[in-house]
Amino acid sequence: MPNPIAFLALACFPLVVAVLYGRLPADRALIWSILAGYLFLPEPPAVFDFPAAPPLSKHNIPALMAFAMAMWRHGPQGPLLPQSLLGKALVLTFVLSPALTVLTNGDPVFWGQIGLPGLGIKDALALTIQQFLFLLPFLMARQFLASGGAQRELLKALMIGGLVYSLLMLIEIRLSPQLNLWVYGFYQHQFGQSVRFGGYRPVVFLYHGLWVAFYTFMAVIAAWGLWRFSAGGHGLKFLMAAIWLTTVLVLAKSLGALIFLVALAPLVVLVPVRMQVRVAILIGLLALAYPLLKGAALIPEETLLSRAAAIDPDRAASLRFRFMNENTLLDRAYLKPFFGWGSWGRNHILDPVTGFILSVTDGRWIITIGVYGWVGFAAEFGLILLPLLLIGREVRLARSQVSPLVGPLSLMLAANLADMIPNATLTPLTWMIVGALTGYAESLRADRLRASPTGPLETPTDDPQKTGTTTPGWRPVIGAPKESR
Repeated sequence: MPNPIAFLALACFPLVVAVLYGRLPADRALIWSILAGYLFLPEPPAVFDFPAAPPLSKHNIPALMAFAMAMWRHGPQGPLLPQSLLGKALVLTFVLSPALTVLTNGDPVFWGQIGLPGLGIKDALALTIQQFLFLLPFLMARQFLASGGAQRELLKALMIGGLVYSLLMLIEIRLSPQLNLWVYGFYQHQFGQSVRFGGYRPVVFLYHGLWVAFYTFMAVIAAWGLWRFSAGGHGLKFLMAAIWLTTVLVLAKSLGALIFLVALAPLVVLVPVRMQVRVAILIGLLALAYPLLKGAALIPEETLLSRAAAIDPDRAASLRFRFMNENTLLDRAYLKPFFGWGSWGRNHILDPVTGFILSVTDGRWIITIGVYGWVGFAAEFGLILLPLLLIGREVRLARSQVSPLVGPLSLMLAANLADMIPNATLTPLTWMIVGALTGYAESLRADRLRASPTGPLETPTDDPQKTGTTTPGWRPVIGAPKESR
């Protein structure tokens, strides 16, 4: 169980956010509020669980306080919802569809002697508020991180956070994952899953070693992107950071993150930004194809298992276990296909005597379909894919300068979308990147529509009055060669 330090950290973090907003511009304060909370606050079960409200945890306390401080100090920077009709529909569906989930789950469910209660009005209220809190980083980033300068600040923060975390990761690689136990009094996950390849996989203060490895991958991509498009004498610093973080990622012993690194880091360093965005869109579409094909029973499971067995029998056994659980959970989801089973673990299979959960939900997609149905899945994954499509359209149509940093951010987001097929790595950082890319795509579209077809073109601007950020602008031409260092 969490110790008093864990709850004290959660209770005091709003003060940290207030200090950040008192000392930093709006964009940097938002970035560091979300990032610091995600990296250093304790994971659930360290939560404040009040009646008729969603649990307050590291995943929503920083965003809620940042939202309050941003509205107080800077005010709204335009409409809260996205500009596009599709974006508005996805946001409203994401936030409000849990009410329909509750309406279709009023009856209790039973497994032998074990029963789970039906959902009521307080569940509708709690789930709706919870969904809104999940989206706060997206809604704020869309307003305050919509410029090329803010993108640079976001990448720098991810890199710096990775450098700080790398020291803690090295401690756990040497001594085993103990930092969360030493500081907050509990271990977040099963310790056995931290033992890999004759050593330890670091967990630090995140939910699982896979989460740490994926964040390190994001920091590596940020460092390589900053190095490629750096100006002045900062190039060597970014290069050294990129090499160091790449080394630490290898030591983190996560095959998935290493695959993403090998596939995407060369694109960040060598490929024009237009192509980076196209690859990101392709990855995102392929990631969405798996749940759709799985739902239609079109995945050739036996063929994949036989090929996996020829490479590594242990990996094949793990894949078979995953397929079995996905099929079991999909069969249950088909009983409530539109709006899902809701909360209290009703989407799971329970032991009829002990009440223990027998099913295993690894991928975010199967969790979302089970809890909120295919409607909730479409809203959540559609919102994450939408900025890639919007950025792709604007990059294709842009007749002026575009920030090249949309390339690394787009690849990060696409990799995160793909990683949510085997894992549930949907975090506040995901939503912050979604919001930053959505806001930037909307600003590009607005500039494109304002541009005269016969007169001089207006270039996209990083004017703080237009973007809601006080970070100085920085926007080299898309695909421009690396500046001399």
